[in-house]
Amino acid sequence: MMAGPIGKRDDDVISQINIVPFVDIVLVLLIIFMVTSTAIVKAAIKVDLPKAQAAGADVTATVNLVYTLDKELFLDGKRVSMNDAGRILKQRVQESPKLQAVISADTALPYGDVVGLVDVVKQAGVSGFALNIERKQMATR
Repeated sequence: MMAGPIGKRDDDVISQINIVPFVDIVLVLLIIFMVTSTAIVKAAIKVDLPKAQAAGADVTATVNLVYTLDKELFLDGKRVSMNDAGRILKQRVQESPKLQAVISADTALPYGDVVGLVDVVKQAGVSGFALNIERKQMATR
């Protein structure tokens, strides 16, 4: 005798829907989307970030600033000049006083250029900012 519902015969119509396989597939698709979305975002603008072993977790920010080796500045993915970035940041600070920024600057840029960008961010009134870095790989023994 086979295991099954009591009182059911083999020739009865199956009237119940088993949702477990559907949920499994949706969860797998969600994981695939989460893994690939971070790779897609990082591939948008090429910047060689400095590395540090004490790098913290990724920071979620309201404003992302990317400063490339060619001294191009991108504010939330749109190319802007340094003056325009300061003006746009001031407008956004008026809309949201607790605005935070993440600055991603190429490791080969002169230190003074990065400090200049930090100065623009602070003069615009941004309450907090973080410098984006990559975690340095630990040496294996």
